[in-house]
Amino acid sequence: MTVTTIPSKAPPSSLYNIAHRGARSLAPENTMAAIEKAWQIGAHGVEVDVSVSVDGELILFHDDLLNRTTDVDEKFPDRVDQPITTFTLEELRSLDAGTWFIEADPLGEVSEGNVSLPEQSAMRGIQIPLLEEVLFFVKTKDWFINLELKALPPPNNNFPVVEHVLQLLERVQMPSTNLAISSFNFNYLRKIQSLSSDLEINALIGVPYSGKQDWGDYEFKIYNANSAYTDENQIQEALARGCRVNLFTVNDPNEMIRFRKAGVDKLITDYPQILKDLDL
Repeated sequence: MTVTTIPSKAPPSSLYNIAHRGARSLAPENTMAAIEKAWQIGAHGVEVDVSVSVDGELILFHDDLLNRTTDVDEKFPDRVDQPITTFTLEELRSLDAGTWFIEADPLGEVSEGNVSLPEQSAMRGIQIPLLEEVLFFVKTKDWFINLELKALPPPNNNFPVVEHVLQLLERVQMPSTNLAISSFNFNYLRKIQSLSSDLEINALIGVPYSGKQDWGDYEFKIYNANSAYTDENQIQEALARGCRVNLFTVNDPNEMIRFRKAGVDKLITDYPQILKDLDL
């Protein structure tokens, strides 16, 4: 399979500022509102999570369950404990994926006055987006996106997500220089390498809350490492072995400065507005 390739754009002179699940401190994560906000802020790109409906449609969503970031408990009260992969696209698109953000204020930016009343009003009732519409937005803006491919819960745990994502990229004619695909599942990454070697792949390491991080034998050219488990020695070792290093999720300004000095390429952050202001 061939993904459209264009000449590489010159990288920004500053550190790459990648908005985690979109600008999730200012808008509901993994929605068009969060992605558009990250663009408006001036982030260099976004990182998003790819999931799939029971009828095989690629969407953006992080969790296995819907109850944290939608009103599934109101729309489908008898299915709250069922994973997202048991819902059809039509059912998923009927959910409100925005109101929870206003009410929960997960990162405190609503209470700080950093999300305007008109913005809050517009968030109510927003839908879980299709991956396709997100890719078209990124392509139109000549922007950058990191697609994280996650392990899918039953009944789609054996769904060929790699093949479906690559087919969609080809259909959209997404320039390979405008995207990366990341995963903790290295078999996904190896399959991408075998099917579409021009695509950038990022090996995710340091599962959150696991307390450990393994670089293995430095098999991959680019690692997205957990900043909580990463120090300068690890970064320098990876760089010395010819690898590039990105870090997630870096929210403290002092840590942003520290890791920039250590030589990382990209920082994935919930606060792209803070990283933008630092102008590293």
